[in-house]
Amino acid sequence: MTRYIINRLLWLIVVLFVVSLITFILMHLVPGGPWDKEKTLAPQVVEALNKKYGLDQPIIVQFGNYLGGILHGDLGVSYSFQDRNVTDIILQGLPKTATLGVVAFILAILIGIPFGMAAALKQNSWIDYLSVLFSTIFASIPGFVLGILLIIILSVELHWLPTGGWGSVQQIIMPAFALATLPAAFIARMTRASTLEVLRQDYVRTAQAMGLRQRVILTRHVLRNSLIPVVTVAGPELAALISGSFIIENLFSIPGIGRMFVNGVFARDYGLIMGSVLFYAFAVALINLVVDIMYAVIDPRIRFD
Repeated sequence: MTRYIINRLLWLIVVLFVVSLITFILMHLVPGGPWDKEKTLAPQVVEALNKKYGLDQPIIVQFGNYLGGILHGDLGVSYSFQDRNVTDIILQGLPKTATLGVVAFILAILIGIPFGMAAALKQNSWIDYLSVLFSTIFASIPGFVLGILLIIILSVELHWLPTGGWGSVQQIIMPAFALATLPAAFIARMTRASTLEVLRQDYVRTAQAMGLRQRVILTRHVLRNSLIPVVTVAGPELAALISGSFIIENLFSIPGIGRMFVNGVFARDYGLIMGSVLFYAFAVALINLVVDIMYAVIDPRIRFD
């Protein structure tokens, strides 16, 4: 296991390098630059800014300088917030983005797994049909559409919750629910299918024939073996929730990394774009590694050596 983890961490370095290279090239291929504002700057000012931030150098030199900064723990400076570096900006938005993603993930787990288990144990009953209906509906509705509906109903019409912002429990309910419904639908589907497959296995029938209590069969044999496919789905979903809340953060005016990344894209803030993309790539790769390790925790028979 230790050797496997070390190999994955070494490959993570390669992945981050490739991601940074592709992102850097694509950024510079897009027409315009960070100084293209509504009010056009004088050519002398643009030339001075490019020289100050090294944007007048060849792209290869700029990329080499950026990699050198990363090796020293520096993600560069933000052209939009020139008095702050990208690391500080990401660290400021990280608690909001991480909190929103983790709360949405917990909701998805608490909704998806019980719905899927109940549907499998009561196959072809009204519970099963309700679970399938839930999965179909919420798998078809994008999160931002659901978020708009929640704002209209709960904020505009009923005045129960604030329309956006950050700082209170009430302000996290709607964005977390809007993010959680789609992964909850996928997790419910996967849990139902996996549980049905496990229930048909011979060892489950043997346990039932031996007179074991239903609760023991479910906890020791069914749940544990049916969780592996669910973990496979849940891991990337967690990474997506933490790194993919761009639209929801903008919709609900949450000052997280996703909203800053979108603002950086519109402002062509190269430093902020690169730092955000590298952070998201690192988060996705790290969570996928944790998922692989969880396989061995759930089922000790799994070996990676």
